[in-house]
Amino acid sequence: MVAKRDYYEILELEKDATEQEIKKSFRKLARKYHPDKNPDNPEAEKKFKEMQEAYAILSNPEERRKYDMFGHNRPDGSPFGPGGFQGVNISFDEIFGGGFDSIFSQFFGSSQKRNTAGSDLLYHHSVPFITAMNGSDEEIEIDVDKKCISCDGNGSSSIDGSRICPSCDGRGQIEKISMIGPFTQRSRQECPSCIGSGRIITNPCVDCNGNGRLNQRVKVKFSIQPGINSGTRLRLKGQGEAPKRNQGRNGDLFVEIDVEQHKWFERDGADLIMALPLSFTDLALGKKITIPHIDGKKLAISIPANSKPGETITISSRGLPVPMNNSVRGSVVIVLKLEMPNKFSNTMRKKLKLISKDLDSELSTIENRLEEESKRRRAN
Repeated sequence: MVAKRDYYEILELEKDATEQEIKKSFRKLARKYHPDKNPDNPEAEKKFKEMQEAYAILSNPEERRKYDMFGHNRPDGSPFGPGGFQGVNISFDEIFGGGFDSIFSQFFGSSQKRNTAGSDLLYHHSVPFITAMNGSDEEIEIDVDKKCISCDGNGSSSIDGSRICPSCDGRGQIEKISMIGPFTQRSRQECPSCIGSGRIITNPCVDCNGNGRLNQRVKVKFSIQPGINSGTRLRLKGQGEAPKRNQGRNGDLFVEIDVEQHKWFERDGADLIMALPLSFTDLALGKKITIPHIDGKKLAISIPANSKPGETITISSRGLPVPMNNSVRGSVVIVLKLEMPNKFSNTMRKKLKLISKDLDSELSTIENRLEEESKRRRAN
């Protein structure tokens, strides 16, 4: 049986590491081995779970003291119960934002009152295609639960209009004990009597009815950078819902951008792709075409003589700005298409028959043409 690694070794720490050093090391290693950054990598997933277990112990002063004294062979058995540590789901946002402490504290039932953020909100916002070129300043109106001004979010109409919750003794959490076979499992959850605030409202605010929040319609301003893609989510910190009775910070507002389609351009990152329908004579003899472009300048396209349907023309630095580097732009890629008339007049038919023999004489046999076309296709 392989012996368990030392928790300090797992987090690359010395035995006398401070609380901040433990947190800093865990954050650095979690970013490196997070499953989202290492898909289909079981070794990284194993290390990530190993780091979580080490941090869960070392970040808790009492559990760390026991580990320093007994190591992995503590007399009261594993602190995680008979099943051992099962891991927790930590997002990148929680790693970068430092919101993972409350996740780990649930293992050992911290007695401190829990502060929780208000709910995050998601809003879908459509913008015209030109926004992907120029960017824009936007303003939206949303309905959101904000802190009640009358009671300052406390839910009480007066300073002495609340009392300590008897169910949780002001902690905002209650302990739940359940039996799993012969084992006792303890867990903590939000106190339903005080909604996690630790206090019972005896004189509720008349405006919010003791909730501490009111649904309000608010205006939110934000900027969209050039090169924005559909599906991009902008995070507006603190613009989400207010917490219950001032129990933490406001949630965040995520605005998901939907860039509307252009009349003829398709996107491939910063490149713009368009199909250009041309007549047979335009392809055979060549032509210069000018069309309006979304950057405000005319787009000049030069079709070489003897062009073929399916060939492309690339015009550099006339596409969309590259996100995070707006001084660089993508290309415009033009795919040549043959546009045939729906009907031919009798006069046109006669003229086509007159030149068909001359055209055919310039071509090889049908067998040779099939062979050459097959070679070109396979080479690509």
